[in-house]
This record gives sequence, structure tokens and C-alpha cells, in this order.
Amino acid sequence: MDWRERYERAAARYAAGETRDLDERQLVQLANSAWAAGLSLLMDGDRDEAALWLRRSAERYRESWDAGGAPDAWGRPLGAMKALLIAGDDAADAARWALDAGAVEAESPIGRYAGTLALLVLGDDVGARVLGTTLRDRDDFPPDVADALVELAGADRVDYAIALENILDSFEQRADFLEDVAVADTVLVLQRLAEPRGVAVELEPSPLLP
Repeated sequence: MDWRERYERAAARYAAGETRDLDERQLVQLANSAWAAGLSLLMDGDRDEAALWLRRSAERYRESWDAGGAPDAWGRPLGAMKALLIAGDDAADAARWALDAGAVEAESPIGRYAGTLALLVLGDDVGARVLGTTLRDRDDFPPDVADALVELAGADRVDYAIALENILDSFEQRADFLEDVAVADTVLVLQRLAEPRGVAVELEPSPLLP
């Protein structure tokens, strides 16, 4: 995999997108392109430049939300939180955005995922465990991700490790990725949240991880 070439293609898509009318849909496309550029650079070993692109992605997701569109477009605050966490930044503002928008009360699994992640970012592990448990009862949300969220909130290192390994395995079997960038981003996000809780685990090398 030539990650530098992937980055250059994503950066070119971003530059071309900036020349168009920046309505909410185009802003989402810019956010996705910046996400792809950032992850490609991360996989190429350029963490500093990757962080710049991931921050840009988070900013564009927020701009797209503010520009209008569906009030339940939970992928946008979720994408912003994930981008900032992978960049190694403070994602508290994005987390508060998700909560203020009503993610905790959302009917959709993506909304509740965003809410659970936001609670974890803000250190409300009790709330995250309660909300994450509701995702375990659904057949429209990956059970291993729900398990990892709940066990992360409960600081259960053993069960968290099992769930995380299952998530990585599911990514390795996947054919489709956002912007065709084959990176186990969920694993990176969860591990970032696991570090301050003392439950981060050592994973086997994977072509989907930096």
C-alpha cells in the first residue's frame, strides 16, 4: 500500500472540493477527504502532518452541521470526535456538541454511539456504560464495538481487550472503508480513550494500524 500516494489523491480531492460551492454536502465531502488524507499520512508515519489534516476534518464536519441538513446526521459529530482523538487532541468541544444536539436520547444506533463516545471523552464513565449497554441490545450495531465501549467505561481490561481484538479482526475482514482508506480507525479511537483509564492493550501488528 502506497500511503503517500493515497494522501496525495485525498489532498487533491480536498483542494478540488474547495473550489465548489460549500454547501453542507460539499463540506461533508471535504471532511471525508481531509479524514482520508490524515489517516494516510498517519499510516505513512507522518504524525504531525496527519494531525493537521484530522483537525481540518473535524472543523469541516462541524461546519457542515452548522450549514444545515438533517438534524440527526450523527456521523458528523462522531467523525469530528474520532478525528480529534486520533490526532491526539482534546475532543471535549466535539463531545459537548454531540451531547447538546441530543445524542444521548437519539433513537438511531449511530446517535447513541456518538453519545457514548462523547460521555467517555468527557469522563462520564457511568453514563457511558449505561448508554453503551443499550447498544448491546440492538441488532443494527456491531456487538463487539458495544462491548468495547461498555468494558472501556467499566475499566475492565480483560473484556475490553477481547472486544478490541474482535473489532480489529472484523476490520481485517472488511472490504469497504470510508474513502477507501483501509485503517482500523475504531481501534485507534478506543485505544486513545483507553490510555488514561489504564486499560490500553498491546495488539498484534496489523496492516490496518500504524
